[in-house]
Amino acid sequence: MNALNEVQKQLLFDYSLGLTTEAQSIKALKLLSSSEEAAKIYARLKNTLSPLDAIEPEACPEDLAESTVLQLKTAFEATQLNLNGLLADELAKTEEPKIRSPWTFGRRLANAAVFMIAGGIFLFTWNSVTAYARQKIQCQGQMAQIFRGMNGYKADNNDTMPAVAAAAGTPWWKVGYQGKENYSNTRPIWLLVKNGYVNSSDFICPGSIRGPVQQWTPSKVKQYNDFRSRRHITYSVRVMCDKPHDNTNLSARALMADINPLFENLPDHSKPMRLKLNRKLSSRNSGNHLGRGQNVLFCDGSVKFVKSRRVGIENDDIFTIRDVTVYTGVEVPATESDAFLAP
Repeated sequence: MNALNEVQKQLLFDYSLGLTTEAQSIKALKLLSSSEEAAKIYARLKNTLSPLDAIEPEACPEDLAESTVLQLKTAFEATQLNLNGLLADELAKTEEPKIRSPWTFGRRLANAAVFMIAGGIFLFTWNSVTAYARQKIQCQGQMAQIFRGMNGYKADNNDTMPAVAAAAGTPWWKVGYQGKENYSNTRPIWLLVKNGYVNSSDFICPGSIRGPVQQWTPSKVKQYNDFRSRRHITYSVRVMCDKPHDNTNLSARALMADINPLFENLPDHSKPMRLKLNRKLSSRNSGNHLGRGQNVLFCDGSVKFVKSRRVGIENDDIFTIRDVTVYTGVEVPATESDAFLAP
């Protein structure tokens, strides 16, 4: 097997910390069973992290964790300066009479090595935190770009949103279906890509483990009626209800968000879909940002990162339909106040 890429290494790291979704965990197990290098990396990670098993977890704000890492990074940099001075002093003493000291040069080097290893771990953690923050900001920028593309489409099409004719009860979950029937809730939004309003890469969250995909030429884009597959769009878009649209309170109404955790993995188009809610599915955040929350694009164009699936005054779960516990892929909200972002 080829050497592991950065996405695979990140997957192993997240899996060792228990941060992966169910689908990502399956991928990690497959990788471990098929790659000797992956198994060795995972073993080293688990061995390094094993002392943490004895620590009782306590809930703390995410900002506190990030600020703590920053303080550790600052402390490590200060320690490096002290070590440099220490080594310089030792070299200067080589021409002076030797004085017995419990702090021998070898012992000092050993302690320096300990600090270097600890500092390396802290810096690795810090880099992970900053990368996570960058991904959230980039994701927000992409959603804002998609909203601008929607407005451009509306301006060129008599103030109408991207839409395709679909009969009531059609399966909105068939992402990637290229037939003549207007299935899939992503088919209308594909018009933004097909007509050049938004780049296809903007529909892939930078925090998604699915990774980058091949870019298409404009001529190739014209051949498709929808995104190629679930891998090519890692956002979920609002499924519109059958009621007349209400343009009030747009700042509280979700239009799009990071991928709905219920529908991260969809069956083949030829198979039926049936998904029953359980306690885990009812509380899980999107998998795009390590399950810590999701960016949400609202109908007024604002984008916010929320740590809960429930938003707005009505505390509405944006990933489910009210009072629905079993999904077959044709459900539609009864009212506009019940946001449902899918698939």
